[in-house]
Amino acid sequence: MATSGFKHLVVVKFKEDAKVDEILKGLENLVAQIDTVKSFEWGEDKESHDMLRQGFTHAFSMNFENKDAYVSFTSHPLHVEFSAAFTAAIDKIVLLDFTVAAVKSPVEAAT
Repeated sequence: MATSGFKHLVVVKFKEDAKVDEILKGLENLVAQIDTVKSFEWGEDKESHDMLRQGFTHAFSMNFENKDAYVSFTSHPLHVEFSAAFTAAIDKIVLLDFTVAAVKSPVEAAT
């Protein structure tokens, strides 16, 4: 099993009064401005049963070349600034940062 970069995975439940659309636009703008982010994906859960979801509604995934690139991202002034607004909008959060163990890459799946 090969390693394939470093992943920052965030699952959140926003506060009732959060301006989610503004947060999403801000996040998309943030990752567009910071080169160490290799890819960014997000989604809103509308399929899971409420009991399984435990109130969480959105997931965000960022991929980096390695842990050093991730550390560079987290200390970037734009990330530091955005994090304050993001944190203020969150009711619950699960955050996982890990080296990716690639079992089947997207390229292999497409062929």
